[in-house]
Amino acid sequence: MFVADGVFYAEVNEVLTRELAEDGYSGVEVRVTPMPTEIIIRATRIQNVLGEKGGRIRELTSVVQKRFKFPENAVELYSEKVSNMASVPLRRLSLFVTSSLEALLFAEWTIALITTVLYTSLVILACYGMLRFVMESGAKGCEVIVSGKLRAQRAKSMKFKDGYMISSGQPVKECIDSAVRHVLLRQGVLGIKVKIMLDWDPKGKGWANDTLT
Repeated sequence: MFVADGVFYAEVNEVLTRELAEDGYSGVEVRVTPMPTEIIIRATRIQNVLGEKGGRIRELTSVVQKRFKFPENAVELYSEKVSNMASVPLRRLSLFVTSSLEALLFAEWTIALITTVLYTSLVILACYGMLRFVMESGAKGCEVIVSGKLRAQRAKSMKFKDGYMISSGQPVKECIDSAVRHVLLRQGVLGIKVKIMLDWDPKGKGWANDTLT
């Protein structure tokens, strides 16, 4: 049941990320009750999520209901305004990150935050905040690459790095976790690549320091 709930949450989050990428979508909370299941959407542009006279939230409810085969009136969607976007994703992320560092999770968080701000200066702050969080969680190094259009006319690529990072050889396969995520915005596709240099060997062959020597 725990695994099924996690899969459902991930799929709902993916659907909403795609539908609400330009509306400041920052996360979702699923509350499973006897009837109905409640899904709370958190976003900065709450009026865009609701739509005119609540039309868009009803459309999203219908999409979720058909996608996951809910009976009629068995699922309800609500919206919640996020005022401080910079702190909410980090607090939500800290609930999932314990002793492990997953690049996919950080990529999802980074793209959710970036699509909310969409200003170069704030994107830089968001990426450096993510780097700091990863390094404080015990990683040896981290790299984030943001590619695509933000508010400018031309696409560009920005790279952010901290700590130690290798880029060739067998240790790359054993000690580095990487993930790539894309989101379609009005001005084009925005891509995020996250690479995390782990402080251990995930295959159980020994510590990363031994692998590199």
